[in-house]
Amino acid sequence: MNRDIYTAISDPVRREIIDLLSNEVLTVNDVAENFDISRPAVSKHLKILQECGLIEITQKGRERHCELISQNLIPAFMWLEKHKEIWEQRVDAFEDYLSRMNTENKKDE
Repeated sequence: MNRDIYTAISDPVRREIIDLLSNEVLTVNDVAENFDISRPAVSKHLKILQECGLIEITQKGRERHCELISQNLIPAFMWLEKHKEIWEQRVDAFEDYLSRMNTENKKDE
């Protein structure tokens, strides 16, 4: 199955796995120890990350080692950067709206 990078980063567990692997190469067991989900569930997330081209899993003896391929995150960063200003404007407008509503509610009390 061919998946894209946005599939990978759409899930909070996979984003946390990416964070873990951004610091060091870890075995599948090392990754799994960081989560309160089953090892098969972690393996499924790792498989998706691998299918998206974000990690490489290599067999070394009896262990499977996971390594982040960080350069493959660049397209997502570029897309996010492109849309960052628009979303910041929307968040600012929403915060202004909430502030006005809060002020109006206090006047009514």
